[in-house]
Amino acid sequence: MKKKLSANLTLFQTSHFPYKAKFDSNKKYEVTIGIGGNIGNVKKTFDKLFLCLLKDSRFDILITSPLLLNPPFGFLEQNYFLNGIISLKTNLSINEFFKSMQRFENRFKRTRSFKDAPRTLDIDIIFFANKRINTEKLTIPHKNWSQRESVVIPLSRMYK
Repeated sequence: MKKKLSANLTLFQTSHFPYKAKFDSNKKYEVTIGIGGNIGNVKKTFDKLFLCLLKDSRFDILITSPLLLNPPFGFLEQNYFLNGIISLKTNLSINEFFKSMQRFENRFKRTRSFKDAPRTLDIDIIFFANKRINTEKLTIPHKNWSQRESVVIPLSRMYK
């Protein structure tokens, strides 16, 4: 399914986006992550990430959003991004969770050449339970999440 929201914004559905679990999780922390990418077959990358998370006993996927194709910001001379949201539960601490998400980015060949550069997979922790963190490496809730169409639109479509 493909739904044009405006000249620059298009929603997509795939086999795993959107998704809603048919069970309740007894894990401790509810986490919302934003995923994005604009290099390679991003839909395929997202599906592979979904399956990796699904198979990993440290995580229970609760719900995912449809995917949003949207223009880049910051560095504009690059392809549009595909973005989505995954809500899951985990017993990992916030630092362990952060490290595990960085390992997933690395597994999918994420490189950090410069700020807002093109990427195969970007995983941002939008919310981690009700925690607030502001360190050099990590800000939770994610900085400026509420001003980003790439977060707000998929997030708003998750519970419809």
